[in-house]
Amino acid sequence: MKTVTDGNSVKLHYKGTFPDGEVFDDSRLRGETMNILVGNGQLIKGFESALLGMTEGETKTINLTADEAYGQPKEEAIVTAPRNAFPEDFPFEEGLAVQGRGPSGQPVMAKILSFDESKVTLDHNHPLAGKDINFEIELVEIEETAE
Repeated sequence: MKTVTDGNSVKLHYKGTFPDGEVFDDSRLRGETMNILVGNGQLIKGFESALLGMTEGETKTINLTADEAYGQPKEEAIVTAPRNAFPEDFPFEEGLAVQGRGPSGQPVMAKILSFDESKVTLDHNHPLAGKDINFEIELVEIEETAE
């Protein structure tokens, strides 16, 4: 029976929940598996290490603290931007997720914390930073890798 090791390509389904059972993500709702190369840092460390040793068809539930998942929120990730950096007709709303461009042109995500006539306060922390989370992982397939 094949088991997952570093360097394997795997297909999996997962459901992410908070400790109270609220679902924040579910790959089955998107109707497709997540395809991962284990060991290349695509996933949070706790999730990726849980895959090691799993076999095809196995289901596992893991519970991660905030520090094992997306870490604690960082104060330096909260920044103020001029309101005129947004389109003139932008519909400002506290809690709204927005996407912009970083200094080198890469896309960046943020959440609007507050705004007034001249400035907008944005939170660039990951939305799950500071939260304990759980994952139910179903390993669907370990793909053969060419040696």
